[in-house]
Amino acid sequence: MAHAAAWLGVPPEHPFGIAALPYGSYTAAGHAEEYRVGVALGDSVLDLTTATDRLMPGRAHLFSSGSLDEFLAAGDGAWAQVRADLTRWLSEDAFRPAIEDLLVPAAAVTLRLPFTVADYVDFYASEHHATNIGKIFRPDSQPLTPNWKHLPIGYHGRAGTVVVSGTAIRRPCGQSRQPGAAQPAYGPCAKLDFEAELGFVVGSHSHLGEPVPADRFAEHVFGVCVVNDWSARDIQSWEYVPLGPFLGKSFGTTISPWILPLAALEHARVRPPSRDAQLLGYLTETADWGLDIDFEVRLNGHVISRPPYSTMYWSPAQMLAHMTGNGASSRSGDLYASGTVSGPEYSQRGSLIELTWNGRDPLSLPDGSQRAWLHDADELTISATAQGPDGARIGIGSATGCILPAVPEPPAEHA
Repeated sequence: MAHAAAWLGVPPEHPFGIAALPYGSYTAAGHAEEYRVGVALGDSVLDLTTATDRLMPGRAHLFSSGSLDEFLAAGDGAWAQVRADLTRWLSEDAFRPAIEDLLVPAAAVTLRLPFTVADYVDFYASEHHATNIGKIFRPDSQPLTPNWKHLPIGYHGRAGTVVVSGTAIRRPCGQSRQPGAAQPAYGPCAKLDFEAELGFVVGSHSHLGEPVPADRFAEHVFGVCVVNDWSARDIQSWEYVPLGPFLGKSFGTTISPWILPLAALEHARVRPPSRDAQLLGYLTETADWGLDIDFEVRLNGHVISRPPYSTMYWSPAQMLAHMTGNGASSRSGDLYASGTVSGPEYSQRGSLIELTWNGRDPLSLPDGSQRAWLHDADELTISATAQGPDGARIGIGSATGCILPAVPEPPAEHA
């Protein structure tokens, strides 16, 4: 394992040590229009746009726009070369003169959406989450639907409302019907929820009509990020029959600003439960792409849940294989998410609908307040770390959003 050069001053236990090296996009103070690609290292950000211009001119064009878009599309050969060279620059003293002036304090930069989101798909891959939801809404039936253990269930979301951590989320308005009401009504969401998820960022595209086999996952997916799939449960429950989530989900999805490459997750790989199931051939994988990732959810600074990703039933390789199994093409910049990460224990539930059992049992916070659902001005942060080398944890990042009040319904126009 490589170690960061001593002059960098990065403690071995720092979540953004040399074993992580996630990529992002940022602007510096006084240069709000000048986007640059950066790499997180300790409490600093390395200006990769300038570093490659100095030390790797053949790849510099991949970072000149300040976005990860071209780098994602360059493929796994470019990903491996850049990561290997980065590791060398940051571990060998000989490179200090070339990069020392390119390290910026992380607190001094503004992190931006790191890539252009092409398409967005969200799955439902946690057996514990799906079972809890089934028990809430179908208490007299089997909690899992008949298809659940045969395919990764998902829905196609809205790419244009994926935002970077720190972006405020406006409480959505929509149509819902209250229990016992004869007619639906339009108004602000009353049951606003979060969902702690892991996102997967596609780099290399696939061609229309050509499915991506599960065992070619690592050729196509560049890395991971933290995702909060904000959910308006009252809007969702009224609209979802028969076609599934729509406006109850599409008003906002928050992602962490750093994209951790798959190469950093080699020590986090575990066997997913689905590997032991009898599956159709296209969902069979020979590699283990379950992941030892721990999530932490904070509401107004208070920890309310610690979901474990290692319990997820479907692997990201199976999700990609199913997403393209009908010949649908993937594009560079596609984002797909795991669905809510939940474990078997109460303290591991990754959404309020589970933690409060659909609002029946509100959470009590240390300040004495209670929450069945999110209130205006609430701040929700989801963070995650993965198993790294030598027993260390490496950082993936955090996704934070603060709830803004709904925009009032405009008055009706009169002729």
